[in-house]
Amino acid sequence: MGLERITVETSVRAPVAEAWDAYTTPDRIRQWNFASDDWHCPAASVDLREGGAFRSRMEAKDGSMGFDFAGTYTAVVPHERIDTAFGDRHASVVFQPAGEGTLVRVSFDPETEHSLDQQRQGWQAILDNFRRHVEGAGGH
Repeated sequence: MGLERITVETSVRAPVAEAWDAYTTPDRIRQWNFASDDWHCPAASVDLREGGAFRSRMEAKDGSMGFDFAGTYTAVVPHERIDTAFGDRHASVVFQPAGEGTLVRVSFDPETEHSLDQQRQGWQAILDNFRRHVEGAGGH
């Protein structure tokens, strides 16, 4: 394909362990893993280890469309990094302590169906939901 990876990021006012937990726990993933309020994530599964599988069901709330975002973990460094493969694409999520909080940076291989801007905006919207979920959870 040769397209450059897209990177999105957010700063979360929470420790790395809290951000990691929210990103990797199925019950919590279902609360933030969608790009707009008319979509939701009714199911998520995580086998958080190298070679383990992940799956998130993304659906429009009106039932008009949906898809599974699924793949395999290719590397897991607890509280630091998660690498995944889905189809012939790859993504990396990095968790970095940043002052009072955590910087979460997601880099992914784009697909060819949607524009790069659409993909960047969609993944950023999901990451913004993630930040709101973590900061609204009040920590442990």
